[in-house]
Amino acid sequence: MAMQTHNGSCHCGAVRYSVEIDLDAPAITCNCSMCGRSGAILQFVTPDKFTLEKGQDNLTDYQFNKHVIHHVFCRVCGIKSFARGVARDGSATAAINTRCLDDIDLARLNVTPFDGKSR
Repeated sequence: MAMQTHNGSCHCGAVRYSVEIDLDAPAITCNCSMCGRSGAILQFVTPDKFTLEKGQDNLTDYQFNKHVIHHVFCRVCGIKSFARGVARDGSATAAINTRCLDDIDLARLNVTPFDGKSR
């Protein structure tokens, strides 16, 4: 599968977005204190591949540790469907919680554990 446009949202739909993403590319499950508790399955895209369709005013920002990732979540339902941040090379990135994409078969994702707890 190549890059395709998928839609995603929080649980209540107050936050909706579209993202151009290759779901055959590796995704990660991170064991850091944030991801481990939220159960996110993440893939990363450049910001030009991500479009917030609605809900900017419903997003709340949370940062911790090195403060390089904006863990945004819906202030209505509390779901973190994506994050914004800085990659290791210093470039901007969007972290997509693939669990929040519409009509995705999670069992087909190529998921790799990532040890964020040790970083």
